[in-house]
Amino acid sequence: MSGPFFAGRWIRMIVGLTGSIGTGKSTVAAMFGEMGAEVIDFDRLAHEVILPPSPAWREIAGCFGEEVLRPDRTIDRAKLARVVFNDPARLDRLNRIVHPAVFAADRDRTTAILAAEPQALIIKDIPLLTEDMAREMVDKVVVVYASPVVQMERLRGRGLTWAGAERRIAAQMPVEEKLKFADFVINNNGTVAETKKQVAAVLAELTSGPWSAGRQGNSG
Repeated sequence: MSGPFFAGRWIRMIVGLTGSIGTGKSTVAAMFGEMGAEVIDFDRLAHEVILPPSPAWREIAGCFGEEVLRPDRTIDRAKLARVVFNDPARLDRLNRIVHPAVFAADRDRTTAILAAEPQALIIKDIPLLTEDMAREMVDKVVVVYASPVVQMERLRGRGLTWAGAERRIAAQMPVEEKLKFADFVINNNGTVAETKKQVAAVLAELTSGPWSAGRQGNSG
């Protein structure tokens, strides 16, 4: 790990980064990475653990059938999402397949990072982070906030219809609920430069706050 905030200030800390759809969480995660933090992207892990011939891939193919597979036998995530979106039982079944595999992959990734750099600062980009999960998995929580209007504009910019964007937002925990257990909030309503300034301030505080001295952190 390298970056302007870590020279001579190595700590061991695991930070959960979360937000709602359209808040710009992935952009903020990338900024933390550019500034020297190690980033574990849970969305990326979710992609990786369902690649063939993984156990999760076999379970999904067996449970949901050939209709969710592409010609190359990889899972068509868009089709799978349509299959489970309005069916709570099938969504629960999918989550019970994917989530344990993602958490196992996260533990492996965390272990590898800390083996290479015992005092690493790790940012875990966890879209579905809850307060209970945060207590178990991370030392601090950063929530990325954007107003409902900005969320909607960003989702419309991705090609979603107004109704589709509303459904996507409604399907997630409201970002206001996540603000209740945030240690730091990054307001991403403004420009990229304004957001980057906030990320730098949070990172500086994480590496110089009273909790950073001798911090042992969680292992994931």
